[in-house]
Amino acid sequence: MSPQSQQGTMLTTLKRIVQEMNQIPALDTALFRLASRVKQTLDVDSCSIYLADYDTQEFILKATDGLHPDAVEQVRIGFSEGLIGLVGQREEPLNIVNAHSHPRFKHYPEVQEENYNAFLGTPIINQRRVLGVITLQQSQMRRFSEDEEAFLVTLAAQLALEITNADIRGALTLSNSNDNTARQKNVRGIAGSPGLAIGKGVSPDKSINLKNWIVKRTQSPQDQIQLYRKGVEVTRGHVDALSKRLDDGIPDDVKSIFQLYHHLLDANSLGREVEEKIRQGWDAASSLKMVVESYAARFQAMDDPYMQERAIDIVDLSDRILANILYEANGKKVTEKTITEASILVADEVSAPMLAEFPRGKLKGIISIRGSNNSHAAILARAMGVPAVMGCQNVTPALLEDKEILLDGYSGEVIVSPERNIKSEFIQLIEEESAIAEKIDAEADKPCESVDGCRMSLYINAGLSAEVELNAEQIGAGVGLYRTEIPFMLRERFPSEQEQVKLYRQVLEAAPSLPITMRTLDVGGDKPLPYFPINEENPFLGWRGIRLTLDHPEIFLVQVRAMLRASVGLSNLQIMLPMISTVSEVQESKRLINQAYYEICDEIAESGQTLTKPKLGIMLEVPSVLYQLPQLAKHVDFFSVGSNDLTQYLLAVDRNNTRVAGLYNSYHPAVLGALYDVVQKANQNQVPVTICGEIAGEPAGALLLMGMGYRRLSMNGFNLRKINWLIRKVTLDECKQLLSLALTSVSQEEVFVHLNQYLETKGLGGLIRAGA
Repeated sequence: MSPQSQQGTMLTTLKRIVQEMNQIPALDTALFRLASRVKQTLDVDSCSIYLADYDTQEFILKATDGLHPDAVEQVRIGFSEGLIGLVGQREEPLNIVNAHSHPRFKHYPEVQEENYNAFLGTPIINQRRVLGVITLQQSQMRRFSEDEEAFLVTLAAQLALEITNADIRGALTLSNSNDNTARQKNVRGIAGSPGLAIGKGVSPDKSINLKNWIVKRTQSPQDQIQLYRKGVEVTRGHVDALSKRLDDGIPDDVKSIFQLYHHLLDANSLGREVEEKIRQGWDAASSLKMVVESYAARFQAMDDPYMQERAIDIVDLSDRILANILYEANGKKVTEKTITEASILVADEVSAPMLAEFPRGKLKGIISIRGSNNSHAAILARAMGVPAVMGCQNVTPALLEDKEILLDGYSGEVIVSPERNIKSEFIQLIEEESAIAEKIDAEADKPCESVDGCRMSLYINAGLSAEVELNAEQIGAGVGLYRTEIPFMLRERFPSEQEQVKLYRQVLEAAPSLPITMRTLDVGGDKPLPYFPINEENPFLGWRGIRLTLDHPEIFLVQVRAMLRASVGLSNLQIMLPMISTVSEVQESKRLINQAYYEICDEIAESGQTLTKPKLGIMLEVPSVLYQLPQLAKHVDFFSVGSNDLTQYLLAVDRNNTRVAGLYNSYHPAVLGALYDVVQKANQNQVPVTICGEIAGEPAGALLLMGMGYRRLSMNGFNLRKINWLIRKVTLDECKQLLSLALTSVSQEEVFVHLNQYLETKGLGGLIRAGA
């Protein structure tokens, strides 16, 4: 057999072994099966697997085929002991002809390995952490071949992820929290809504869903159309009722989240396509499934978290329509759970209606296995003041059902079945948080000004609609970033100019006395339009943002005309260009904007109406523009730093990639240095600069930015009051000293040490201890 054929056979065998392991739910059983299959495949005398226990600093024999079976779980080898410990310390394979002659060899009588001489050990590592060691042994004195070593290394790399996932799942399935055998487990997610909560996990019944529906044909399409329309009618009434069930303290505009559901329920939206499928011979439920899954797949394929969240809304609404179709057809109805105690709502994907259904007095927190802080559920949770964690990986709602849960909506941490002392500390944190919240609320109407008179302007990033977030907070200097992509994403075609005018007018009129900065269409690459697909291997470096719209001036001009027409009689519109990387892009954009401006002026000349020419700004998110700021300053009225993307590009890290997301950090000294250079150059060129990334809405980040010279911060609405309160407690000089320490630090960890120490000395440590 040729080397290529042999490698192909080994790869096929490797895949088969991993697949077999994946199908075994219990980790211990899966490891035994793995050891047996590897021994058989490589024709060796023994294969064993040791897992690390960091509490005791030992490797524990978990599975073997070749050593004495009674040694499993009994043999424990210290991290610095024997050949197993040496493999873990060196974090690389160890291939020995005669193990007994090695100076680190240590004899363990229980394993009965006296007859084994050849030894090959490979560490099992995930995210730089040694999880265990897998070994091969043979009685013959020999050096294991390169192919055998490569096979074991490859297997260990794949095994690491399975062990990580299984460890989380296994810990969560041990017992209920009131059992003495319960074991605490920490799960990480994304901070969705600030706050701390304690409660028992409760998962809603999702037994009826499109995902599990098997498509069927029909002989009576007209009856199925009527059944579908009835299901939609009932669902519309249900959505109306849920909207009204929301707490009276929730602003009406926040309830407008449900308007998307009404849009989808409209006959001209999903309805037309569903009924067309029915006419093709599919029953109502099957037609709904096919149409919805097509829409959801488009949104889920996008890298933009906000766009991905629209798939959640579409699927949730459609599951409700399906339930009502089945009820109308055969009387099958979903029964609701009775909630009697403080609870944490847990679901694969928490939707806004699901949140509205939950008894308000019992809802203490939210965990969504999938989703981001841009989801409708997260926005609504923030408006309701309910802590939420989104995007928890490696768990399912069933594993959190009936477990006692501590939820940190600041850091995204979830603690399941907490130990007594951890729970006591968490309760104390909740008490501290409550005290801080009272102080923040008491000063909500105070100006955002430091102790020594440094005035700051706080703006919001509007993700759903400016109406929702402006009215939800009742504070802020305006909208620093309004994303205009949504109407483009929710249609089967480019929205008309008049459709855009209507939307933008509503946004501008929401706060006519405050500046509203609208970013031009930022799609392409990672956010393709369903009717304008773009397939690229590296979308973040591809055809997106201003690159796409300048290549299609007909799209750009229609949008700019719509913005300008919407601003007639008002003077608060500002236009911002995304993904700028060259001066020529700004020049060409200005030419098109001027063309649109004069066209609208001509159109309204005889009406007596006035059109104020909007200020023009650019997003600073591509590193190249950091070195062209003086040239760019001659062509724009303001800069806006998109620190999220800028951080991503500077550090070459895809923050949505779980393997490297840990490297993404806006407090990296290099990122802080770049942000400092931007504001210095902007000030030198007398161009106002705003920063609208996540760092602006974080307490420590806001202090550093203030020390750098930023005076305009744009953030998610729920952070405004907290940042306003914090700035009123510090001095500009203190922030400058803090910045000096941060810029001379060698790592983000060292930066955090300085930040934490400062906040503690100011008596503001609660902001950090609460995860903020």
